[in-house]
Amino acid sequence: MEPVLIGAIYNWEIEMEQSSPVQIITFFLLSLVAVIFLSRYSTQLWGGKPETSLEVKQDMVVDMQMSVGQFGVENQLPKPVLKKVFGLSSRQDLKKTLSSFAMSEQTLRTKIDQAIVIEAEHTSKNWVKIPLKFSLWFFFLAGVFVLIRKGDVSPSLRRILYLVAIFVFGIVLGSDPSPMGTVKDAIALYGAKGVIFKPRMVALTIFLSLVLLANKFICGWGCQLGTLQDFILRLNRNAKDSGSVLPQFKPTFLISNSIRTAFFAMFTFSAFYWTVDIVDPIDPFKVFKPAMIGSLGWIFIVGICITSLFVYRPWCQFFCPFGLVGWLVEKISLFKVTVDYDTCTACKACETVCPSTAMEAILRREKSIPDCFSCGTCINICPTKSIGFKAVRRRKPPTGKF
Repeated sequence: MEPVLIGAIYNWEIEMEQSSPVQIITFFLLSLVAVIFLSRYSTQLWGGKPETSLEVKQDMVVDMQMSVGQFGVENQLPKPVLKKVFGLSSRQDLKKTLSSFAMSEQTLRTKIDQAIVIEAEHTSKNWVKIPLKFSLWFFFLAGVFVLIRKGDVSPSLRRILYLVAIFVFGIVLGSDPSPMGTVKDAIALYGAKGVIFKPRMVALTIFLSLVLLANKFICGWGCQLGTLQDFILRLNRNAKDSGSVLPQFKPTFLISNSIRTAFFAMFTFSAFYWTVDIVDPIDPFKVFKPAMIGSLGWIFIVGICITSLFVYRPWCQFFCPFGLVGWLVEKISLFKVTVDYDTCTACKACETVCPSTAMEAILRREKSIPDCFSCGTCINICPTKSIGFKAVRRRKPPTGKF
């Protein structure tokens, strides 16, 4: 089905200059329905395995004179939980009494609670799918990186690459893991149970390393939701990706980042103070796991998708926890969009076609640079090839250049 969709997009792009609002909306609806339908089917193929499960037995039986083995049987605790809590090294350790471990009953309950949560997290993950997804991410991002460096990502190829990312990393391989999930779930889990799931920290380190290597590259080209939003925005652009058909808006970074920072603070406060994950009910990544979406979630997700026609990556700019953390890290990214002012003619074409206000800030260097998702639109449009994706320090423009 993927080649059919790619062919349809290619044929659609040929006539995009003349596309009407009705055609754009129709293609948007067909794309969204296809993502939801195919994701539901793909989830069933993977077995529909839940990816989070934090249920903990509340009526735990604790008698400090019990043996560890009896305690485990009485409360139906899996062996990994017992091993983690009591540091078991042999079967003989199962005969030791609970009191011999110098833990109060409350401490024991807390440790069991935390160990159950960690084990639930571990067993809920598909350990075949996750390594496969990371491997494909590396290959895909490496290919896109080479294309961006060469300036070979045309508007039509950009849309196809987004579609491939959506299909592979979202529809086929699902909503988890994702860059956003590594931050959100880590905070929510620590706030609720005071524990850290180490594999998630490894994933977060990898994602941030990719941000550090190439400016927001994992968000721009690998994130399943980010590429979906970007693809939707490009539906409302002409074939040259130089302008929109329906109106598109560029909110100021002061507004978008202020909202995102406030949302992050509210989410963190709720996770630690009320032990509530306020993102989960509206998590837009669940568009790739539609069976898990509730009524509020559908309203929010559809709203994000519709807004994506008119505003560049609204979830990323206004809400995403990883987006905020990644924006801080991208300040020291190795490869990033740069301007050669010696050949730049100050035509500002790059600023005009940039889907956000990022290129305006990069070009003029007068204010803080917003999130740049390395889409390469500015590189394509520059008539003098003055814009590149390079590992050099950004210069400031000569006085009076603009």
